[in-house]
Amino acid sequence: MSTRTDPAEVARASRATKAATIYDVAKAAGVSHQTVSRLLKGYEGIRPQTREKVEQALDELGYRPNLTARSLKSGQSHRIGALTHEISHVGPARIVEGASAAAREAGYVLDIVSLDTRNPSAIEESLALITQHNLAGVLALGVTDEMTREFEATAFRVPAYVAVESDGLSDDPRAVLSRDGMPALIGHLADLGHRRFVHLAGPPEWSASRNRIRAYEAAVAAMGLESVGLLPGDWSARSGYRAIADLAELPAATAIVAANDQMALGAMLALKERGLRIPDDVSVVGIDDIPEAAYLDPPLTTVRNDFETQGRAAVHRLLALIERTEMPSVVVPVPQLVVRRSSGPAPVG
Repeated sequence: MSTRTDPAEVARASRATKAATIYDVAKAAGVSHQTVSRLLKGYEGIRPQTREKVEQALDELGYRPNLTARSLKSGQSHRIGALTHEISHVGPARIVEGASAAAREAGYVLDIVSLDTRNPSAIEESLALITQHNLAGVLALGVTDEMTREFEATAFRVPAYVAVESDGLSDDPRAVLSRDGMPALIGHLADLGHRRFVHLAGPPEWSASRNRIRAYEAAVAAMGLESVGLLPGDWSARSGYRAIADLAELPAATAIVAANDQMALGAMLALKERGLRIPDDVSVVGIDDIPEAAYLDPPLTTVRNDFETQGRAAVHRLLALIERTEMPSVVVPVPQLVVRRSSGPAPVG
């Protein structure tokens, strides 16, 4: 017989008297307060079932660390500055969401600054501004070459963790989508009889874009298939549309592999306007599995990536620098192939 207290009952009682403590959370989850404390500090070695119970209790109790009291007691700030770019894009936005959640659970507040990488002086000004604040640490989420150069050249006055996807198909957790997801996508199309492909690529100044090109070319070559071209894009649906609409003649390919779902969306519209049926005449696939992917016409075959885990992992590594603890390992789940109706058998003839 379970002795776990109903978190909803604890939540009602707690709200009626005082703010929830880690002891309330521990009681609601049926674990020790030490376990709750370890999870809040980003400790990775907690069993998934236990983690789920504690996170549920934290949410249902509305647990909020008393940052003011902690700061006064320790003399240490509990604010983290997060530097990012293009937060309107799905990947960076989801990474920031995961980072924000992990910071909050550990008792920190994440201050987000979105940088305009097209303006080097704006980057310098933003970096100068954020380094003046009383911060516990800085999380630099580098997605472009310009951002990475600026981050690496900046002398941060507090612990800083620069999260950048390695250039190349390495063991970097942020490259797992390219390394494992792309072969699954190409393999799926090959199983449907496709032999000739086109890749709709992201912007060249992004390491993620270059890695997806490498992964695409490697998967096509490894399976004895043929790539008949790379089309330029910039992650936006508009660029995907223009990449197809502006062609005088379409490449002789039966499948288009877009580097993200937004470009796939634009490409699908342009193909339809040229009189092609999807997937009867050409299959289109994407990457990321944005919320709208299941509701496109037709629904988009794609690869689901766990961006939130990447954001959480980055915060946990920064916290290890701030609190001078052992650097946690990072395990990002293998991307999941999501098959929908935008991919079908290769046309005959």
